[in-house]
Amino acid sequence: MLPMIVTANLAKGSVAMANQKVVVKRLNAIQNFGAMDVLCTDKTGTLTQDKIILERHIDLHGYESHEPLQYGYLNSYYQTGLKNLLDVAVLEHVELNTKLRPSEGYTKVDEIPFDFVRRRMSVVVEELNPSHNKHILICKGAVEEIFNICSHAKYQGAITRMNEFVRADGMRVTQQLNEDGFRVIAVAYKEIPIPQDTIPTYGAKDECDLILVGYLAFLDPPKDSASQAIMALQEHGVAVKIITGDNDIVTRKICQEVDLQIDGILLGSQMEKMSDEQLADMVDTTTVFAKMSPIQKAQIIRVLRSKGHTVGYMGDGINDAAALRDADVGISVDTAVDIAKESADIILLEKNLMVLERGVIEGRRTFANILKYLNMTASSNFGNVFSVMGSSAFLPFLPMQPIQLLTQNLLYDISQITIPFDNVDKDFLKKPQKWNVPNIGRFMLFIGPVSSIFDYVTFIVMWFVFGANTPEQVQLFNSGWFVEGLLSQTLIVHMIRTSRWPFLQSTASLPVLLLTGIIIAIGMVIPFTPLGAALGMVPLPMRYFGWLWAILGAYCLLTQAIKLWYIRIFGKWL
Repeated sequence: MLPMIVTANLAKGSVAMANQKVVVKRLNAIQNFGAMDVLCTDKTGTLTQDKIILERHIDLHGYESHEPLQYGYLNSYYQTGLKNLLDVAVLEHVELNTKLRPSEGYTKVDEIPFDFVRRRMSVVVEELNPSHNKHILICKGAVEEIFNICSHAKYQGAITRMNEFVRADGMRVTQQLNEDGFRVIAVAYKEIPIPQDTIPTYGAKDECDLILVGYLAFLDPPKDSASQAIMALQEHGVAVKIITGDNDIVTRKICQEVDLQIDGILLGSQMEKMSDEQLADMVDTTTVFAKMSPIQKAQIIRVLRSKGHTVGYMGDGINDAAALRDADVGISVDTAVDIAKESADIILLEKNLMVLERGVIEGRRTFANILKYLNMTASSNFGNVFSVMGSSAFLPFLPMQPIQLLTQNLLYDISQITIPFDNVDKDFLKKPQKWNVPNIGRFMLFIGPVSSIFDYVTFIVMWFVFGANTPEQVQLFNSGWFVEGLLSQTLIVHMIRTSRWPFLQSTASLPVLLLTGIIIAIGMVIPFTPLGAALGMVPLPMRYFGWLWAILGAYCLLTQAIKLWYIRIFGKWL
């Protein structure tokens, strides 16, 4: 029954998630969702809205200027790679909000694609005016990376050498923008004479001695549900960490807006100098990992997993694909790039991040019901084996015939079919839950023999009270243990499913109550039916049922006492 129970649990969880507009691509991810104790997330498009707006285009002093916008537009317009949200924002801003048409009068010559090491991209264009015998290389990208390849800057209306004063003044402006929550990219260019005897080709080596013209500042507001979702996840024992390619200043601002407390910040440049052991010492106490490359993002995920964490990662960009694959559960959104959605296990169809909390709860509910079945079956089967082996030491006949034992197991398995639909106690859902194989073993050793104690009591009652102690009375003995064994196994479903008092403090779902009740009724009636006769059973005397309920009542009380002791000793039940 294990494959059926597990699959039914996961499938039910998948349907529940689908009702929340969440696509579950890999069923096992639901279980990992429940076990997740660390959620790492990219910032852009996940915590923030996937609609970035170009708010400002300014020179090095922070004053409005069309020149950075013009060069930035040409760069975004002519690049043939995947246009990111920043490119889309630039194009939309120019085409919808200005009368500029910067692309008119230019033709594209070449481009130098973006990569996550350089953190910039360039296009080379040529003016259609025949008097301009020059190519223009236009580069835009992360501020520090652009600064490092600029030898000059347009400063105070003139082209000036990029000295420390100019650099400091430029960095002051970008820092202020970052602190106000703007994402900033720098724009630079240089003019290159066109060679007459060869066809020019351009590469990263040509990104040098550029002239810095200014900045483009983008507003990337957080999702409305981000703050509430982070609080809900933390209340359920899930630590939230930000892993982003953006700088730490912007990320700090976003964290403040979504009410995420920052305990530590690690930059990609600092991480490059660390060994895995040093990184492992820092990952638990670090909240923000900023200016990270895709490889570094994936490395952080692997280090967290190596420390025993079950890690989720949420991202929507090309640079998130490796981290999504390496995480225990990869989460993306329907507006993500194709490679991110392909790498993810779970895709959110709505921007509401509260779905994450519901996914965690559904994962824990699914995991709890799988654990219930494992613990029930392991302890029950161990108890049955213990009873059969013990009885063989003193009984001159089989306590139950093979066909009867198979029938009993079939009915017991049927009683567990509804476990995927069972309720789960709220205290189990409050914190991450992981596989604990030693606990299953302990559970089997502690709870299994309890049922054997009352099996032996049943043997004694049948032997001495009802005189089923001769070969002629084997059928009566078999019938008595069949009924007691089936009812005790079925009742244990209710005893094991909760750490509380069953029926009083925690009640099973209606499907579980109905099916277990039906199986109990069938078990009591079978010896009185033709089916019972065909299985080698005989009707039981009415006074047997008084003994039966006394045995079962004592069984439930002792099991509950051991349950309370077990929880006190080992700190958990399931």
